Amino acid sequence: MRLGLNIGFVYGGDDHLDHLRLVKEAEALGFSVTWAAEAYGSDAATLLSWIAAQTTTIDIGAAVFQIPARTPAMTAMTAATLDRLSNGRFRLGLGVSGPQVSEGWHGVRFSQPLLRTREYVDIVNAALRRETVVYGGKYFTLPLPDGPGKALKLTVRPIRDHVPVYLAAVGPKNLELAGEIADGWLGILNDPGFLGEQLAHIRTGRAARQNRQEDLDGFDVVVTTPLMTGDDIQAAADPVRGYAALYVGGMGSREKNFYNALAVRMGYADEAKEIQDLYLAKKHREAMAAVPFGFLDSISLLGGKERIAEKLTAYAEAGATTVSLTPFAPTVEQRIADLRTAAEALELSGAGH
Repeated sequence: MRLGLNIGFVYGGDDHLDHLRLVKEAEALGFSVTWAAEAYGSDAATLLSWIAAQTTTIDIGAAVFQIPARTPAMTAMTAATLDRLSNGRFRLGLGVSGPQVSEGWHGVRFSQPLLRTREYVDIVNAALRRETVVYGGKYFTLPLPDGPGKALKLTVRPIRDHVPVYLAAVGPKNLELAGEIADGWLGILNDPGFLGEQLAHIRTGRAARQNRQEDLDGFDVVVTTPLMTGDDIQAAADPVRGYAALYVGGMGSREKNFYNALAVRMGYADEAKEIQDLYLAKKHREAMAAVPFGFLDSISLLGGKERIAEKLTAYAEAGATTVSLTPFAPTVEQRIADLRTAAEALELSGAGH
């Protein structure tokens, strides 16, 4: 099992410089990858290209490029360029986002996301293989019929023969799709005690592949985990409350919030409803307070080195191959210190390689 770093977004000011300090520290500690996100603020591609120019060994990953934000051809162009500029260090994470961002920001209907994802990945992979792309699907047709368009081939060659594709998946059917068509899974709100159920869906997808490969050999299981050190475990959990309340309560509508549904499947049905009710009523502090400590502890790395080592062991035994850390300490100096503690904890656990 390897460690990764999730740097999230750029919000403004000098936070991009803090991100760079964290990435350089993670690279020095031997972390395998750093991931950047996008929603409706900073984009991932620009941030990753900037990070790639100032690092040498750590992989750079999109977690995620939003499918409604780019044509599959544009994603293939960006992936190939980033792979070349980083000397073969790029990992392509994809996700359909949610209906509010897809329809409200990108103007793309949020319908049949599984089929759209399948077609999208088909085209991206074909383009990255530098095939002349011809595709006839429900959502994507290349080239368009009865017009002047012609089938084209990507002119820039990635460094690697295959750029690894990851899917951000939450629901059971999307997890199956990740197992079938992707090289890895980007998980969130991951409890090692629940990970086995999620990986069962991924294995079902793997069994649907042409080679009928049900095992997860070569498949990267990435769990994204808040990190906060400290002797007082309750106090360490408090900075994670806003993050958990946002996802469970406010990431989507009342009718369609994939993370709320995940919390329900994890055994927090009543708590998930209360958090969502409060969050959608704009009672954000009350929603944060309503997140149970047990839920926060289950999805996070909290405490000292020994306690974190125990949790890393649990993740490894449950099937995680990469634990991607999101440090929650208030200063960059504290976040750097926490990354060092996590690296020591992985060594102590014996789960790393």
